[in-house]
Amino acid sequence: MMLLLQAAPLLLLVALLLSGRAGPVPAVLAALVAALPAVVATLEGPALPFLSEETLRGLFLALKPITVLMGGLLFHAAVSDRASTTATPGGAPDPRRIFVAALLMGGFMESVTGFAVGAVFALSAIRGMGLRGAPAGAMALLSLTLVPWGGLGPGTSLGAALTGLPAQDVAALTAWPNAAWLLLMGPVLWRLCAAAGIAVPGREKAAQMALLAAMSAILLASHALFPFEVAGILATGLPLLFTLWRLDPPRGVQGWARAGRAMAPYLLLTFCLLLARSWSGAPEWAPYADLPGFPITHVAVVLWVVSGALLIGRAGAAPRSRAALHRALRPALAMLLYVVLARWMAGSGMAGALAGAAAEGLGPLAPYAVPVLGLASGIVTGSNVGSNAALMPVQAALGQAAGLPPLLAPALHNFAGAAGAGMSFAGTAMICGLLADGARPAQIWRLLLPSMLGVVVLGWVMVAWLS
Repeated sequence: MMLLLQAAPLLLLVALLLSGRAGPVPAVLAALVAALPAVVATLEGPALPFLSEETLRGLFLALKPITVLMGGLLFHAAVSDRASTTATPGGAPDPRRIFVAALLMGGFMESVTGFAVGAVFALSAIRGMGLRGAPAGAMALLSLTLVPWGGLGPGTSLGAALTGLPAQDVAALTAWPNAAWLLLMGPVLWRLCAAAGIAVPGREKAAQMALLAAMSAILLASHALFPFEVAGILATGLPLLFTLWRLDPPRGVQGWARAGRAMAPYLLLTFCLLLARSWSGAPEWAPYADLPGFPITHVAVVLWVVSGALLIGRAGAAPRSRAALHRALRPALAMLLYVVLARWMAGSGMAGALAGAAAEGLGPLAPYAVPVLGLASGIVTGSNVGSNAALMPVQAALGQAAGLPPLLAPALHNFAGAAGAGMSFAGTAMICGLLADGARPAQIWRLLLPSMLGVVVLGWVMVAWLS
């Protein structure tokens, strides 16, 4: 009975979203109400102080992705309408440009900034081709396939710290199922193109699979040569530069100058983010000792500073900025509420209780619950940071009890939780809010179902192979 009560908020949330009868915000509000009796029943002490404290913690944690989202929209406002190249794909829908927008450009921006900013850029480019609705939203979410390295890997670093394992080793093992999952993105994207009425020729499919194989190889090789934080940038940035050059090679001095002007803001942002990342011990706002602080070198701060510098002197900078921030209001509200729900469930012990019950009920099959629980935690929490903070220690303990190698369960959770975060309640709510054309999360999830199943199957293969 207790487990049913603890599962009620998630069951209600999923039911409302899949039914299409409630949008992301009303659905999570209903889940928050349903969580109240479960929190009271789970806690040993008074519920009101807990709810107040965890809500404040949720506000603090949500501040990071919300400010990154706003900064990403400001950056997009700053670079839109500049001298254009295929770095910002547009024109008629074309499978090659969709691939560049979703998996290369969007993936690169996500690796640099994190917090689903890559999906914002990918969606803008995809909408620029005239695509709308659930297929466009699902295409944009394919940019979130390297979340463990997004924003230079804060979630991976946190998960490794919580389990006492080397972050480089956790990331290196995470890369194996993630690299295999990248190869599945080709067929998934072709399915989305078909849903949008776009045919992908066989020759183009072969070219896309070759690029995905190159991304996977770079991702795997990077961990042996470089700090794991830059693996996502290398895996997406190198194929992106090659593909953009093939799509629209600069011709003559003017062509190179135009390409340089178009790429300059992205190179500036990348340089500033890497420079900020190199500043160890930067001052930070850390109101909670057990939660990651908000340093002045955070991705959000860099995004706002760089965007502000690019906007200065631009015609119509003020209305551009207001429009960008207005677009962020609805997805920011949804993101905030989902983070608060995740904090209530994790802080009260509900999430851990549900994970433990699932593991206990499965007996010898418990190791195979790791990728399923990881995917679920990412979908609920909406970020790799949140997923790892909520369940990484539980998953590590589950793997240890089941006799798995020490790195396997944490790495699988890191992979599956990050994949779930890319298709999360909060993420799909954000995309639907930005689409603003009636697209619902349930429609997007149906299109991405093969991707979700791929996460679980690859996790099971890893368990069977390495245990």
